Amino acid sequence: MTNKSDRITSFVCFDIETTGLSPEEDYIIEIGAVKVREGKITEYFNELIKPPVPLPEKIIQLTGITEDLLKEAENQGEVIPRFIEFAGEDILMGHNILFDYSFLKVGAARLGIPFERQGIDTLKISRGAISGDESKSLTNLCKRYQVVNASAHRASHDAKATAVVYAHLCNEFFTEHSGLFMPVPLNYKVKKEQPITARQKNYLNDLLKYHKIEYRKQIDELTRSEASRLIDKIILNKGRINEVF
Repeated sequence: MTNKSDRITSFVCFDIETTGLSPEEDYIIEIGAVKVREGKITEYFNELIKPPVPLPEKIIQLTGITEDLLKEAENQGEVIPRFIEFAGEDILMGHNILFDYSFLKVGAARLGIPFERQGIDTLKISRGAISGDESKSLTNLCKRYQVVNASAHRASHDAKATAVVYAHLCNEFFTEHSGLFMPVPLNYKVKKEQPITARQKNYLNDLLKYHKIEYRKQIDELTRSEASRLIDKIILNKGRINEVF
């Protein structure tokens, strides 16, 4: 028989903000996470990431993250390994977790880092346990359980809110729907290397011209990940276009 002691109470709950919806073509701009031990938050992770492309205006409006906030941020090649170290071998948790995990999986793959984890999805739990057609978004779940999320669409705040919502879902539904709360392997297959995108090519050409860098290889022959790494390297060493030093 299912009882409270079967609940998962130790995990890492995380959230990311990105420049768009495609793990292969867009970039992480923020990772936020909380480490939970026996139901209590014990550690926090919160880092901004400087993407190799300008921030879309709709992302600035949604998240409040601006170009100015990212000026001193490192690129994902530095930040993703630190998050993976923070997460260790813990069970991961998130709201619609496969979206966030897919970006981390692609980012880790580009760095040659294996990243296979088990996870719990609070969106899946809420859809399976809460009847009715109302949205099971994190915002609506926070309203349902009177969880204060001081800054929605900022990674660390959403991660903390998700962990608190999970505790409420456990209290209300675990006995009846325990299967929904069990961790499962997080499966995302990184797509086969694709050629450089038109957006990457245009931005890379602009970046090379702006910094007066002579690049001897054929840009058209680069893969997306190679182009991403090259753009990251140039930005790390030289700065972004129109960046003021």
